[in-house]
Amino acid sequence: MKIPNLLTLLRIILIPVFLLVYYLPYEWAPWLASGIFGLAAVTDWFDGYLARRLDQSSPFGAFLDPVADKLMVAAALVLLVEAFASPLITVPAVIIIGREIVISALREWMAELGKRASVAVSSIGKIKTALQMLSILILIAAPLYSALSWAGVVALYGAAILTLWSMLLYLRAAWPYLSEDI
Repeated sequence: MKIPNLLTLLRIILIPVFLLVYYLPYEWAPWLASGIFGLAAVTDWFDGYLARRLDQSSPFGAFLDPVADKLMVAAALVLLVEAFASPLITVPAVIIIGREIVISALREWMAELGKRASVAVSSIGKIKTALQMLSILILIAAPLYSALSWAGVVALYGAAILTLWSMLLYLRAAWPYLSEDI
């Protein structure tokens, strides 16, 4: 098995570990859970880097890498929605998860048309992902409604805004194909 694929599998294995650790009845549990999420976020960047650097790209990795990312982010956002129990977190979480569903379906459909490159990951998507990971990292570790958690909330809203923006860019790129038979 290729190293990038092992890192992607590690990210998936870390999801239940991350959740279990977060719910441990210890003061340090959220910090450790945040560290586990941070490790997963780093493996997300690192597996892509290694796949390119070592020429170890594979169809398995191309499929599983975005799945692992979405699973980890969705699990963390659901955890945050529960922890905060507030529309303050629920609204951007729904925007982010909803966008991932829409864009995943759009990419699959565009691939069927042979137009997958029209909806390839953009630089805005990469910035969105970095901001999203940072916000989740902060919100998992910081005590609810502390000064640090407010910084995480601001970053989460920034990620949600970039999420909507990137979704609009993807939909605009796909619109000629989507609107053919309207």
